[in-house]
Amino acid sequence: MQNHYNMLYREDEREMIPFCQDMGVALVPYSSLAAGRIVRDWTADTARSKTDQIAHAKYDATEEQDRAIVARVAELAEQKGVSRAQIALAWLWQKGIHSPIVEVTKEKYLDDFMGAFDVILSADEIAYLDDLYQPHNIVGAL
Repeated sequence: MQNHYNMLYREDEREMIPFCQDMGVALVPYSSLAAGRIVRDWTADTARSKTDQIAHAKYDATEEQDRAIVARVAELAEQKGVSRAQIALAWLWQKGIHSPIVEVTKEKYLDDFMGAFDVILSADEIAYLDDLYQPHNIVGAL
């Protein structure tokens, strides 16, 4: 199943993901790094942050609560000596995601993706990353 799923948008966790896992359906979510919001400071000034209107529609309404999650990703990445992308991808794999769609636009991003296979998050670290999530309005492919 290809769905919208990442650390900042987890609405499918209640019903769809458990159903797919029960039925043996692979999970292939898009926007696995929340349009880059998980992997950089929220205030980072990038071409994408200026122009991606779909990402603005999906994530701007929950900025206040999501910033705290992004800060925890940064904190954990620093503690482990890995990138934020590696933390976000390791989180997805440990949640049972089979093949997240990542927007690799540079070779270094592919290296990040591959390095995430070596990152193991403890149950406490997963709980720390999950702890602040609050339900969001449903948004899918826009």
